[in-house]
Amino acid sequence: MPPPYPDPDGSAARPAAAATTPTVELAISQRVYHAARAGVQDLHAILTVRVSGLADAGAAVRAPAGGAGPSVAEVLVVDCSTSMEVPERKIHAARRAAVTALRALPEGTPFAVVRGTHRAVTAYPPEGPMRPASAATREEAARAVYAMRPGGGTCVGNWLDLAGMLLAEQSAPIPHVLMLTDGRNEYDRLNPVARVLDTWQGRFLCDAWGIGTDWDARLLVDVTRRLHGSANAVHDEDELPAAYEELITRLLARPLPELEIRVTPSPGGRLRYLRQMFPHELSLPQAGSGPATAFTTRAWGNEVRRFQLCVTVDPAGRALDEDLQAAVVEVAAPDGGGRPPTGRPGPERGLRLPPSRPCLVRWTDDPVLAAVGTEEDEHFEKHRRLGESAALAAEAFRGGRREEAVRLLGLAVTLAHDLGAQRQLAELQRIVEIRDPVAGDVSLREGVAADAFEHLIAASTHTTHGPSSGGPTAGEVPVRPVAGLVDCANCRARIPSNARFCPHCRHQRSPGAGAS
Repeated sequence: MPPPYPDPDGSAARPAAAATTPTVELAISQRVYHAARAGVQDLHAILTVRVSGLADAGAAVRAPAGGAGPSVAEVLVVDCSTSMEVPERKIHAARRAAVTALRALPEGTPFAVVRGTHRAVTAYPPEGPMRPASAATREEAARAVYAMRPGGGTCVGNWLDLAGMLLAEQSAPIPHVLMLTDGRNEYDRLNPVARVLDTWQGRFLCDAWGIGTDWDARLLVDVTRRLHGSANAVHDEDELPAAYEELITRLLARPLPELEIRVTPSPGGRLRYLRQMFPHELSLPQAGSGPATAFTTRAWGNEVRRFQLCVTVDPAGRALDEDLQAAVVEVAAPDGGGRPPTGRPGPERGLRLPPSRPCLVRWTDDPVLAAVGTEEDEHFEKHRRLGESAALAAEAFRGGRREEAVRLLGLAVTLAHDLGAQRQLAELQRIVEIRDPVAGDVSLREGVAADAFEHLIAASTHTTHGPSSGGPTAGEVPVRPVAGLVDCANCRARIPSNARFCPHCRHQRSPGAGAS
């Protein structure tokens, strides 16, 4: 049996910070030097955002504006397709897990249970809106859950659509869906999941679990990347109730509904993307009506998350060997508008936010300097290659191309070993025998089933923290010694404190002008 893996979440294992004020920190790690003769090119930066102190001021961020109220609204989606009764222990485990999750919800939490087949119906409550959790409603819901019988196909789009409509009626700041499935989305044509995700992205969170031997990891990954959740699975159905209880407990330890990361490229630059890289790979909903683009991140506890930023930069007309501002990054706590409508903490509610920070570029003719990358970029590039290798190995195995599958699995082992990715190594050990992880020398185990690759694909979306600039241990926020920001005396734009002129208005700064 493969060794157990640590919690990949990046938050649960670390004790709460001792600070009495909830605090957000922002650090940027990047390659500053770029080749001046290479023309327009991409600048990459790793943003590290840390939230601490929520345990000391939890009440201040849990209560919606205007009075106390639930922090979470929960919809449990249970796959009740015909395949869930083969073997029967799957539906038994699903029922037990759903009831376990219900019992973990705090008093007053709005909840509902959706029975999912090729249709979606509300198993509880039998009619009307979601019900607040209480001893009576939990018992009623448990009876409804145990009465659910498998029968029908699978249309995940219908399930998520109904869950979204139920949650849209609630004001809790963290709307959440916990979805379980054992099969493939064969009735997608009834309500394409891609269209449903376009509708609901950014409006609720979704964690998804696979059970059995025929679930589709790529479907769960697509759903959870768009809906700010994680894709997981159990090898043994009996593990599911405890996994559900742990997930709900972790969700309730994230009282900060959302933070925005705002990126403003400098003139001549263009924002390409910002995506979350740790602890899970996620795509981020974005909005922007001016020069700044805001990316929404949801449901924070005392934890660290890392993001990869990419902006284009152009050396034309730029000075050599001078720090120039390529973009400005800030973290904000929205205080109104959109979903969820209440409960968003901001500075006025005691949340200490970090100052904005610059992403810098220094153009150089030195090819050695221009070629120097960062450990952080390399780390997350390895994670990308690990996920790609796992997916390609699964395709090769299903296609009967065993030698190709073994080669790709060997590469995945080498990458996972380099990354210290214990979760992925645990899944790889179920598929291959590892003789030399550094060299990727592996052999396929006898009797490996295709579903082992689904577990590997799902695990590959969970990433490790990676190196930190300056050598802090994992989980600490790296602080790179780059220039701070000051106001331009002419146009009031924020610019690097050591810049000789403003990149916005070209105003010449006086020598020795300091940070403000």
